[in-house]
Amino acid sequence: MNNGTFRTITYSAIALAVAFGLSACSLEGDDGADGIDGAIGSQGPVGEQGPIGEQGPIGEQGPQGDAAGKLTRIATVPLGSEVTGIFLTDEGDLFFNVQHPSGANTQTNSVNDMPINTGTVGVLAGVNFNQLPATLPNSPVPSSDVEKELVVSAIGQYQILGQTGDTFGADLPEGLGHIYTLDGEELVLENDMPDFNGFITTAEGEGYLFSNWEELPGGMSRMKIKKDDLGMWQVTEAMMLDFSPVWGTAANCFGSMSPWNTPLTSEEWVVNSSVDSTTSPSWNDPVAVSTESRLGRMWEMTAPDVPNPYNYGYIAEVTEPLADSPVIVKHFAMGRYEHENSTVMPDGKTVYLSQDDTGGVLFKFIADTAEDLSAGTLYGAKLTQDLGQNDPATTGFSVEWVELASGDNLTIRAWIDEYNGLGTDDYVEGESSFITMADVQAWADGDTTYPTVEQGGSRITAGQPMDDRVAFLESRAAAKLKGATAEWRKLEGISINQKRAQEAVEGTDMIADEVVESAYLYIGIADIDNTMVDEEGDMQLSARVKDCGGVYRAKLEAGYDITRIEPVVMGGTYRSSLTGAERCDVSQLSQPDNVIVMNDGRILIGEDGFQENNTLWMYEPAQK
Repeated sequence: MNNGTFRTITYSAIALAVAFGLSACSLEGDDGADGIDGAIGSQGPVGEQGPIGEQGPIGEQGPQGDAAGKLTRIATVPLGSEVTGIFLTDEGDLFFNVQHPSGANTQTNSVNDMPINTGTVGVLAGVNFNQLPATLPNSPVPSSDVEKELVVSAIGQYQILGQTGDTFGADLPEGLGHIYTLDGEELVLENDMPDFNGFITTAEGEGYLFSNWEELPGGMSRMKIKKDDLGMWQVTEAMMLDFSPVWGTAANCFGSMSPWNTPLTSEEWVVNSSVDSTTSPSWNDPVAVSTESRLGRMWEMTAPDVPNPYNYGYIAEVTEPLADSPVIVKHFAMGRYEHENSTVMPDGKTVYLSQDDTGGVLFKFIADTAEDLSAGTLYGAKLTQDLGQNDPATTGFSVEWVELASGDNLTIRAWIDEYNGLGTDDYVEGESSFITMADVQAWADGDTTYPTVEQGGSRITAGQPMDDRVAFLESRAAAKLKGATAEWRKLEGISINQKRAQEAVEGTDMIADEVVESAYLYIGIADIDNTMVDEEGDMQLSARVKDCGGVYRAKLEAGYDITRIEPVVMGGTYRSSLTGAERCDVSQLSQPDNVIVMNDGRILIGEDGFQENNTLWMYEPAQK
């Protein structure tokens, strides 16, 4: 990577069909003795109608029941790809990416006259998504070979802004999405997995678009773009951010923009992490380094230096995003795990963070100072499932927050540095140089010292006085042993609408022509299986929905706290007897990933599923 600039880029209705069963009733008397039928007598005169009585008082109206929400298919993406990077600007521009499409796609995009057969950053041009009509037609489910290789949309035209390998003339000679060694000399990989988008407006119709590139190693691009009078975009500058000052990044996944307008990028993949373990001791195992491609690429990126595993797995903030050389800060105090994304509340202090893995935790971080994420307190959510229910479509959870520890970036950085330089020569079979589960257990038990190597402890901390490093460097294991629920399966994008949240919680008037009394944090879950349905622990849901996934939400309360999580829209019943895309109903959700909340309370949902063509949905909750 070159210091300064890397390179740049120009990037049902659920008709909840309620079927009312109507049954006819008949009355029968007892059987009498058989007699002889008599003659039918004449009908007597009809009597006069009596006076109509006075109408009684009208009773109080009962509570309004939830009407069915509504799903609208906004767009589908080409074969082999998923929808990533959904971002809606204040001016109503909707950006989203086509991640890892099939390399065999040959049909050309009508706006750009090029195929979508590699990682693509783009926008639905020519439409203001903040001024949509109340109803939209559904985009068709692609049926022809041509449609299956394109972005097909119900509104707007998909305009490609940049694709993997684009050079933009002389701006990016190395190619968009290509990740290099930290010295900028050698290509590590060609990345076709653009994810998060974030936009900073500099003037009406122009600004900077930031896009994540999700791989090991990872990256982020920045391109300056400008919109013409017809809503079409032009890229005027492009660069890849230089992450070498922070030791590179590991799989920049989804992300968010902070309330003070800085991009927050998420490092998702932490090598060999699993639900009941800490960082694998194989990180410096010479056999693993030479045979595991992802681990090997991390070593290749940092060569000739030895990579420290605790340098990766954090939220990184681009603190000076518009500088010639943007400044990046990794926030160790927000915890180390497989981050999908973080969402900062309008108070600038409260942050909710999702862990995308099997047996993940929903975390909360409260900063000591508003608009400064370098120091604060980390919490894990403890869930209690509703009694007497287990269906994902109706079962919610109450939430308590388990405090893990308070810390700051500088203190944690000093702990991380203790693990520098642990090369393959330091590997010892049967021992670990890194934090072990025995270390985490000793911390959770309140021990005053770390266990010895013979007791299963790390060689680095063996016998030393106890500290809080495990809370920040092995956050999932620490949260689980402290009692937080570590059972989420693929806890994906979490999102709020900043304006709606601020109006609902603080009472400020932020949304024109609407009084917002309630606002929600939305949570996408790609798979409701594995640790969520294993009949153990805090989450014991049925496996009916399984890999079709769904979206949950939590009402924001005073101080931006949340105390309850409930389902809002689920995928259909998973059909294990079928194969391929048919396992989840194409007219319902299939493994939702990114979630974005619009100003009007509707939400946008991007699929990362096994549908032939994944969908970008818009969902209108019955109650917003």
